[in-house]
Amino acid sequence: MSGIGETETGTPFAAVYSAAALDGWDPASKLGAPGEYPFTRGVYPKMYTTRPWTMRQYAGFGNARESNERYKDLIANGTMGLSVAFDLPTQMGYDSDAPISKGEVGKVGVAIDSIDDMRVLFDGIDLGKVSTSMTINAPAAVLLLLYQLVAEEQGTTADKLTGTIQNDVLKEYIARGTYIFPPSPSLRLISDIFAYCHDNIPKWNTISISGYHMAEAGATPAQEVAFTLADGIAYVEAAIKAGLHVDDFAPRLSFFFVARTTIIEEVAKFRAARRVWAKLMKERFGAEKPKSQMLRFHTQTAGVQLTAQQPEVNLVRVAVQALAATFGGTQSLHTNSFDEAIALPTPKAARLALRTQQVIAFESDVCKTVDPWAGSYVVEKLTDDLEAEIWKLITQIDDMGGAVKAIEQGFQKAEIEDSAFAYAQGIDSGERIQVGVNRFTIDEEEKYDPLRVDPTIGEQQAARLVTLRAGRDNAAVDAALVKIKAAAEGSDNLLYPMKEALQAKATIGEVCNALRDIWGTYTPSDAAGA
Repeated sequence: MSGIGETETGTPFAAVYSAAALDGWDPASKLGAPGEYPFTRGVYPKMYTTRPWTMRQYAGFGNARESNERYKDLIANGTMGLSVAFDLPTQMGYDSDAPISKGEVGKVGVAIDSIDDMRVLFDGIDLGKVSTSMTINAPAAVLLLLYQLVAEEQGTTADKLTGTIQNDVLKEYIARGTYIFPPSPSLRLISDIFAYCHDNIPKWNTISISGYHMAEAGATPAQEVAFTLADGIAYVEAAIKAGLHVDDFAPRLSFFFVARTTIIEEVAKFRAARRVWAKLMKERFGAEKPKSQMLRFHTQTAGVQLTAQQPEVNLVRVAVQALAATFGGTQSLHTNSFDEAIALPTPKAARLALRTQQVIAFESDVCKTVDPWAGSYVVEKLTDDLEAEIWKLITQIDDMGGAVKAIEQGFQKAEIEDSAFAYAQGIDSGERIQVGVNRFTIDEEEKYDPLRVDPTIGEQQAARLVTLRAGRDNAAVDAALVKIKAAAEGSDNLLYPMKEALQAKATIGEVCNALRDIWGTYTPSDAAGA
């Protein structure tokens, strides 16, 4: 190797790689065949040669009717799966008329307060034919149950439903902040979801363990994978402790990563992640089913790399990022719209983002062969280097007592903040080039007319809630909420009384408040005092 530079992770990146970089490297143990342990080359034998990845565009804003129209437009333009963005009150388990929700209703996603909103959100969309991902965490059980109830009203039984709930609360404590309850009851609720779905919604991905938000906060590729897999270890341990067998729930675990513009390192990152997770599941947890050892993941292109300056350049960035994801073997992909650094995407921008995936899938040769990078000197060396860095960080977290203990000590957060600071310094100094920001700038930006959300959405949702509460059987709702509290105090699976309450038209806020009454809420000071 010669001309040593650095990867985003900080490991050596040579100007030239040769066979010497892989001295002693054994392809049989490091690679295997596609679809076989350790799944370095991909989780399925034929990958995209029989069908491309799922093109899943993330969308949701304003009220349920507006979002429903956007979903129908995306389906008409060829999207293969829906991905629901919820507004901040919904993500935090508050109703739209709660005082804390003022000014946030419908802003960063769609406002959902009850089964009535969920019916409107999926009106005219056959939930038996579409796969839906929901970016929801602390109240994930509530949104999943609402989805199931609406699907059953449409005539689709729960065993036919396919999709994913993010349901990854641990990363909320590290990087995102939309937590509600303390870690221990949050893990209990996640285990209840695993068990409920195993018995009722068997095709549903019960969790999407997420590195994306940590990467957006500044994590390096190695940190992104290591901290995500450490969270995965904690979820597996919690489920086993709750009495579940690893091979009963592990096949429905999924992951969520970022795709940056650094194609070569990103490809190596995805390959290393598959290899590490396979080894963890097989050797640490004794998983025997191949599907329990597979790291299946969704990818979203890096929003943090988008710029408000010269926003059309983001089209190029997203195309490069999408190539990194598909070369890396993603199972589904969301491509960001070029205007997302400024506002919610316009319909045209969202359509162009989808077209980016369609061009890669149907006009390039990416889908012609499985893992074209196999045996590449540079990719195999970077894969090995990243794997070593990932194991190093996982071992550090293990030594602290696991992901929850490390979160309580602030380890992951501090590591990410240090990486984010170094990244920002590089842009500020000009050492790291950002096109249109610190190089290749223009004197005057073109005017851009962003999508604007109706400012009266909050009032509209509050009025809907008044009508809902006046028209339902409030005694039945109160009785169902009492059952939720009893289950939260005991050990019964929470999702059954929650479903009963939601069917009786309890609101998301009422269900979450019932749990708050028993479990309390989490604040960062709780960890500081731990």
